[in-house]
Amino acid sequence: MKKLLIVCGLLFSIITIAQAQSTGQKKMATPEEKAKMSAERLAKKLDLNPDQKKKIEDIYLEESMAMATADKEGTGDKEAKKAEKMRIHNEADTKIAAELTEPQKQKYEAWKMENKKHMKMKKGMKEKRPVTPPPVTTPPVM
Repeated sequence: MKKLLIVCGLLFSIITIAQAQSTGQKKMATPEEKAKMSAERLAKKLDLNPDQKKKIEDIYLEESMAMATADKEGTGDKEAKKAEKMRIHNEADTKIAAELTEPQKQKYEAWKMENKKHMKMKKGMKEKRPVTPPPVTTPPVM
């Protein structure tokens, strides 16, 4: 009877540990899913028409595919990989801006700035405030 309880306890422990490890992993979205989600988010933010939405989804898909390729084929140099990803992102950003009307471009720029600020705060990088030196006091003359 003791052996049966020990075996059941071990099996229960192993199953619990295995499930805890598998639920912590996120399923990576495919480039198509990433492009569709990004285009949807931007369409809601900027009130895009269906034609603009399709073109922007294509731009995001191209960007996502290029990023995946950069990850796979990238060298071991982190800085070079980061620079390549920034170049890809900036190209996509330029293409997106070309598809927008002037009011949409203004909203898009504001949205990018808001995201940039949010990401800085999320990473714990507080905006630097100018440092003011303490007031200089002269000792009293005796």
